[in-house]
Amino acid sequence: MSTVDKRSWHKSSHSAGGGNCVEVREGVVTGIRDTQNRTLGHLTAQASEWTALLAAVRTP
Repeated sequence: MSTVDKRSWHKSSHSAGGGNCVEVREGVVTGIRDTQNRTLGHLTAQASEWTALLAAVRTP
């Protein structure tokens, strides 16, 4: 079992309820998946990569 499997999935607080959401499991390894296609699996990223992505998308 990887680190990503030990945490709970959660949706973005910016989700509008339209079903076009991304869920994540944050930890040393962060899992990322599509809420409409959960059974297709997930991508993983190191925590530092995930933090860098969030900083980049939040920058105006």
